[in-house]
Amino acid sequence: MTTLYTGPAASPRVAFYNDPVIRGIFFQAVVAILLVSFIVWIVGNTAANLAAQNKTTGFDFLWKTAGFDISFSLFPWTRASFYWEAFIVGITNTLLVAFIGIVFATMLGFTIGIARLSSNFIIRTLATVYVETIRNIPLLLQLFFWYFAVLKAMPAVRESILLPFDSFINQRGIFVPRPIPDEQFGLVWVAIVVAIAAVIGMRFWALRRLEATGKRFPVVLTAIALAVVIIAGTYILTGASVAFELPVLERFNFKGGVQLPPELLALVFGLTIYTASFIAETVRGGIQAVSKGQTEAAQSLGLKEGDRLRLVIVPQAMRVIIPPLTSQYLNLTKNSSLGAAIGYPELVNVFAGTSLNQTGRAIECIALTMLVYLILSLLTSGIMNWYNARVALVER
Repeated sequence: MTTLYTGPAASPRVAFYNDPVIRGIFFQAVVAILLVSFIVWIVGNTAANLAAQNKTTGFDFLWKTAGFDISFSLFPWTRASFYWEAFIVGITNTLLVAFIGIVFATMLGFTIGIARLSSNFIIRTLATVYVETIRNIPLLLQLFFWYFAVLKAMPAVRESILLPFDSFINQRGIFVPRPIPDEQFGLVWVAIVVAIAAVIGMRFWALRRLEATGKRFPVVLTAIALAVVIIAGTYILTGASVAFELPVLERFNFKGGVQLPPELLALVFGLTIYTASFIAETVRGGIQAVSKGQTEAAQSLGLKEGDRLRLVIVPQAMRVIIPPLTSQYLNLTKNSSLGAAIGYPELVNVFAGTSLNQTGRAIECIALTMLVYLILSLLTSGIMNWYNARVALVER
């Protein structure tokens, strides 16, 4: 007996309101309409309340004279500067602390994280005590400790402590020599950029050579030699020179040099040490997530302990470390706003604090401040996600 094939059976017809595609589009449209309506209502209500209080809105205040002092700035600042310049000062001061904090917290966190897995009892115990102590004390209290108990407890100006390289430390901060390069030094900066590009290129070449032939290349020593030859050669051939303006103690304070205020130092110390404790745990967890079989395989190849860690364990652990490490970088950047508590002129202190109080433009100042932190966080996430994609395991 034969059966006549009539093609695939037609799916049963359903009402349009039971179609999952149409229902999905309908509910998304409803949510979008409700969200837009809520935003319109918030904006309209806020505008009506401000009009009832005879308050003006807009960003025209940015071009008005600020009329207040800022204790620390990366570029010249006077009372005659505008509010938009105060905005820039706040951003640059925040970026300065965030950049320094991320660099030092990463270095310290990786060191402590590896020390947590050391076979040496003393090193492992000290690392554990550091992590369990630091991460369980609120960051604000740690900032107060560094600022009031350490830096503000330093000697007075007349009794400053002499540090190496003609530097001084007292209760007003650290005073270091100011480098003053001549006009020829511009070529040395170009040489530094060329040296960095050459080292990065050499590093990629060495990796590809290792993957293709299995032969290792002395990257570190070659990079140092390459940088010294390029930079020192340019410095000597161009006849460039750098003079140093030394800090000199006068009647009431030091004159000359560069002053690093105690507010900046306390904020950098606090953020670095606090964030490093979390990074250390992230690194420890990432290393322990790597299978022990990888270590045994590296041992069977005759790799030394340092090479096993650098070439086998850490590269695989980075796939686990990067996502939580990104969160720590974001936290450090946002936690820099706590600098307002010790008087450091970061963005919240300068713009969402002093500028807001003087102009009364609360919505504009807060909105711009939030926008800056949002952009910084998205940029950090974007860079770390790009790096995470590069080190991620590629399925074949």
